[in-house]
Amino acid sequence: MSKTLTRREIMLQGALYGGTLWLLGNVPRPLAASAASESTAPAVMSATEWNTVEAITGRIIPIDHEPGAIEANCVNFIDKALLHEDAELKPTYHAGVRGIDAVSNHRFGKVFAELDDDDQDAVLTTIAAATPAAGWPEGEISQQDFFETVREHTVIGFLANPKYGGNRDYIGWKVIGYPGPRHMRGGYTPEQMVGKQKIKASWDGEI
Repeated sequence: MSKTLTRREIMLQGALYGGTLWLLGNVPRPLAASAASESTAPAVMSATEWNTVEAITGRIIPIDHEPGAIEANCVNFIDKALLHEDAELKPTYHAGVRGIDAVSNHRFGKVFAELDDDDQDAVLTTIAAATPAAGWPEGEISQQDFFETVREHTVIGFLANPKYGGNRDYIGWKVIGYPGPRHMRGGYTPEQMVGKQKIKASWDGEI
């Protein structure tokens, strides 16, 4: 992506990254976790909404030499969060999907999920900007509010504990080199703290 946030920008942007880690540790989602353990099928989103949101997450954290948001199943995290703890954001997603498809159709004659990567990036750049996007429905939610909501959910879904429905196969933790909650391994030794000894990760690997 050119103007929208890339994987590296998201992961390295201090305020966003720090805020995300705080959120992961302080906002438990037990109901979302329960729903995610029962099914990976859409619970809140329609099939069209699921495909659109999945495509958006895939451009926010795209695949490159490492897996991205689609591979980490961030859309499933979002769907299960909307079912329970983040239910108040359902109208944001319902209206936002309609809005981004309207912008996509206005500009390219296709819905967002059918566009190629470059065109999807162009649409996301447009709705992330302060200037009103041509085609965005009036009287609905703000285009920027929608983009920021999906972006935040995508980052959380990429980095949260897999029990919440995202971070499939610990993809997000592997990308950033996070071994998992410290208490899961009884804390770090001095040798691990200074990099002289490997840390056993939650996925049975070492970093």
